[in-house]
Amino acid sequence: MDSGMIGKIEKAKRYAQERNRFRFEAFTVNIKGENNDHRVSFSDNRWMCDCNFFHTRGVCTHTMALEEVLKGMLPIPVEA
Repeated sequence: MDSGMIGKIEKAKRYAQERNRFRFEAFTVNIKGENNDHRVSFSDNRWMCDCNFFHTRGVCTHTMALEEVLKGMLPIPVEA
């Protein structure tokens, strides 16, 4: 492996550790729940989940889990 590629790999590893460099704008994730799988998305600074709890409360276990996983890498979401 050439020295240029080694430098890029080292830089990538450093970036990966510096979570404040990342700001997600939009994504969709499938979460394997205890009873069912759920589809969660983040777009236009808002969460969406296909579970019933989210549709009544605007927040759910699935969105809260992703907020924890991505802590510091998301803008503050707008209330649903």
